[in-house]
Amino acid sequence: MDLNSPLFDRIRIKPTCDDPKPGAKAGAKAGARAKAGAATAEASCEAEGCTHPGLYRAPKGRRQEGQYWRFCIDHVRAYNASYNYFDGMNDAAVEAYQKDAIIGHRPTWSMGMNAAAATAEGKAKGAQPEAERDWAYADPLGILRANGVGGGAAGRRQAEPEPQRPRHSAAVRKALDVMGLDETADTAAIKAQYKTLVKRFHPDANGGDRSFEERLRDIIRAHDVLRAAGLC
Repeated sequence: MDLNSPLFDRIRIKPTCDDPKPGAKAGAKAGARAKAGAATAEASCEAEGCTHPGLYRAPKGRRQEGQYWRFCIDHVRAYNASYNYFDGMNDAAVEAYQKDAIIGHRPTWSMGMNAAAATAEGKAKGAQPEAERDWAYADPLGILRANGVGGGAAGRRQAEPEPQRPRHSAAVRKALDVMGLDETADTAAIKAQYKTLVKRFHPDANGGDRSFEERLRDIIRAHDVLRAAGLC
């Protein structure tokens, strides 16, 4: 097949309805700009008694991040001259804010230490509690606050670490598993479970059936391991 044939120059493809028409994109942009301009022109200054167009935005302040007032040029200048984001915050809170600003107000932890361990270590050393943070994190889905970050004292109460589970040796863990218990079982639970299992698998409780003797021996050995470990 000759790819240089003049027949290829005569091939035409019909455009589909999804193909953009020439000038459509430019028209859409112009329409968006016109709408934005009309909305801006319609907004009036939000200062009391002012009827001038509110062409200039001014931030509403702490706890309202991302929200703005609409002012005219004179009122936005007056507002900016007296605006103070840290108004009402004590020195410790301002210092904490400036410290968090270095890492973009994102929660951080020390290397090699998780949040629960850091909290426990701080309490053990008698560390002073952190300053109250009342500025807003950008958390539209509420994930940080659900985990106790950025929610003030209430958030920190939710973030209290769970009590540490006791650490047992492999033999103790295996013995607890044989008896159908987990690592949180206390002395009373172990004794009650042991009595229940012995009664269930003892030959006298099964009409002299000795098919459960091996299971009974495992339970007795597991109880001996737990007793030697001081758990019962």
